[in-house]
Amino acid sequence: MIDKKIIAYLGRTPNFETEVKLQDDGDGVVYIAEWNATDKPKPTDAQLDALSSQATTLENNAKIDAKRQTEYLSWQQQFEMIYKDQKNGTTTYKDHCDKVRSDNPKG
Repeated sequence: MIDKKIIAYLGRTPNFETEVKLQDDGDGVVYIAEWNATDKPKPTDAQLDALSSQATTLENNAKIDAKRQTEYLSWQQQFEMIYKDQKNGTTTYKDHCDKVRSDNPKG
């Protein structure tokens, strides 16, 4: 979850290979091993802890996004729905998207 706290702290997703390197020494505690982001100084543990609720929201929304992606169908199927909607004056595609979103609401 530290990655989501860092994203909340920076207001963007950093490159976790070059800008912010995380490390787990095998004890399950992940920490910042290297901070190379230039837009903000390295956060303290207290600053990151204060972002827990935002990080939880980001984590939950990422899970919802992944679930939505599987339910939206393939791009080919989506284009077929759009084509048929334009040809027939229907709203099948919009209705499908609305249902996926209502079935998987974000926080």
